[in-house]
This record gives sequence, C-alpha cells and structure tokens, in this order.
Amino acid sequence: MLTQRTKDIVKATAPVLAQHGYAIIQHFYRRLFEAHPELKNVFNMAHQEQGQQQQALARAVYAYAENIEDPGSLTAVLKNIASKHASLGVRPEQYPIVGEHLLGAIKEVLGSAATEDIISAWAQAYGNLADILMGMESELRERSGAQPGGWTGWRNFIVREKRPESSVITSFVLEPADGGPVMNFEPGQYVSIAVNVPALGLQQIRQYSLSDMPNGRSYRISVKREGGGTQPSGYVSCLLHDHVDVGDEVRLAAPSGNFHIDVDATTPIVLISGGVGLTPMISMLKRAIQDPHRRVVFVHGARNSGVHAMRDRLREAARTNPNFHLVVFYDEPLAQDVEGQDYDYPGMVDIKPIRDSVLLTDADYYICGPIPFMRMQHDTLKSLAVPEARIHYEVFGPDLFAE
Repeated sequence: MLTQRTKDIVKATAPVLAQHGYAIIQHFYRRLFEAHPELKNVFNMAHQEQGQQQQALARAVYAYAENIEDPGSLTAVLKNIASKHASLGVRPEQYPIVGEHLLGAIKEVLGSAATEDIISAWAQAYGNLADILMGMESELRERSGAQPGGWTGWRNFIVREKRPESSVITSFVLEPADGGPVMNFEPGQYVSIAVNVPALGLQQIRQYSLSDMPNGRSYRISVKREGGGTQPSGYVSCLLHDHVDVGDEVRLAAPSGNFHIDVDATTPIVLISGGVGLTPMISMLKRAIQDPHRRVVFVHGARNSGVHAMRDRLREAARTNPNFHLVVFYDEPLAQDVEGQDYDYPGMVDIKPIRDSVLLTDADYYICGPIPFMRMQHDTLKSLAVPEARIHYEVFGPDLFAE
C-alpha cells in the first residue's frame, strides 16, 4: 500500500513529469535498449521509430499519477495493458528492469530537481503499478493454459490457407504445427504473431484480430499491407503478404483482448468500422447472427470496392439474415462502383444521416479503425446521447485515443 505522503509527492510532481514526459521516455528507451538490446524483440520498433510508443507511455505515466488516489478508475485501461503484455510474452522479471531505467531517465532529465524523496515516491508508485499488472497478467496466463486447446507463451502454427480479400488485405488460416486443438476465443479478440524481420535483424510481434468464429481447429487473421516492406509501418504486414506462404510456420500467442461482444446477450449490437477495422467485426457478426432474434447493424467505410474486403460475403449475410442491416460508405468510389449496389452512401462514415438505423434501444456500439475515425464516431455517438458505457473501441499499438 502506498502511504499518503507518497501519493502526495507523486501527484505534486506529475505536472513536472508531464512537461518533460516525452524527453524522459526517450531517455528511458535509449537506456533500456542499450542495457538490454534483447528487449527490442518484444517492443514494436516501428512505433519506436515513429515516436508513438514514447507518446503513449508518457501519457500512461501521467494518467497513473493523476489517478493515484483512485487507481480503480483505471481498471479498464490496466486490463487492456495486461492483455497486451500477456500476448507479447512480457514476464514478471522484466518489470524491475523497466523500473530501473524509467527512474534513471527521470533522474537524467530532471537533474537536481529529482530529489531522493521524489525518486523514492515514484519507485514505490511504479512498484505498486507493476504488482497490479503482474497479477492481472498471471491470471490471464493461467486462464489460457487451463482451457482446452490453450497454451502459454508461443506456439508454432502452419499457414494452411492464404487468401486475398482485397487489393490490400489478405487472410491467413493458421493451424497448430503439433496437430492439437486450439482454445476458443471471444468474437473480437486478437492473437499476437511473432516473425523474424530481416530488415531489422530482430523478431517483431504484431497483433491481428481473429476474423472468423471459433472452430477448435484453426484461427484466421486478415492482414492489411501497410506502407512498404522497408518502412516502419510495413515491416511485418509486407513480410506476411510477400514472403509467408502456405506451409510456412509462424508463432502465435493465445487469443487475448477485451474488445469483444457478449455472446450471451440478446440486446442489439452496432458495429462501426473503417478499412481493415472490419476484421474483428466479421467474427462478432458471424457469432451474433447465430441468434436469429438479435439485431445487428454493421456500418463500414472503405475507399472503394477495390480495397473493401469480404464485401460479397457481407452483402450475402445481409440478404439472408432479416435482423442484420449493412450500411456501406465509400469516400473514393471507383468509376465502376454503383451507389445503391456496391455502396450505400458516398463520403466518410457519418452516423447522423442514418441515426434511425443506428440508434437502437439498449444497443452496444463497437468501433474499430484508424484513430481519427474512431474519435469521430465516438464523439458523434456521444452527441447523440449514447452512454459512454455502451461505446467500445479497439486500438492496436499505442493507445493515443484519449487526450
């Protein structure tokens, strides 16, 4: 337990750390990787190069300090962090290493202003936070290992099918190399995939949503090609698109994540996605329409038919399920794209004109896509009086959603 004096010091110094937060986190990562270069195999080096990880961690440290009197208010955030850590294979013995270099970075940047009392208070606060996360992560690992077909750590999978879904998205069906079953998952969850990236000389890990229903035998992920193979954002996705083929082997962590529908509920769900954000929605949709009485609305935005993955299957599902309503926006339709046939509305996804279809009694709303897209949809739903508790969203990589 933290003493009140420790909490007071952390709260009092939080604005100073926020002011110098980005510099502190830059120093932290430099120190960490110099002392432990093997950790580059765990961290997303694309986010490092782009500065996203530094921004996200700086915000997380400040948020923790702001809420240190009531850490329970951060439970949802901490659960997401714990799920990501468990999926990345973060181990308890790595927490003291991170703490050592974070405190060292604070000392380096603040200099004499970082008094012994301040460093001691932050060390205790970090230790408290680490204990909370380690407890959550241990519980997640135990739960995964205990399920039928479950496992902890990494497991080898073989690519059994590779299927282009659009000009930029490809699906991969993955089966365990050991021939055993795989654990079930909640529709909307993701898996981490670990591959060796020759351009970096490192292992890199990425999370991809599971884009099909559980079947006990295999998993399907649908991957968007990002950037170019030599650009940070495309290190892994381009490798998967261009160099991983049927019969090749990859490593997966067990399914994880808190972004999923309640499969036991009967209340309506509204799925709102942009681009490759539709992948977790496909899994949610396929599970939800198994209940013929549950209403499902799916609002999706894409540039055009060339990049709209799984569009024919979605149209067929809408045609054959009377309680499923599909609305598609194209913001850059091709010449051959026909409004009313290939898509319903031109432009970016805008919920307000279709509010009568979207605002359903007791509905839960699930958003996935680029962060600006999710921010816009979230704010629009709020402006239409949808309660915050009924709005759920998925962020891959550093969570820069909240200001």
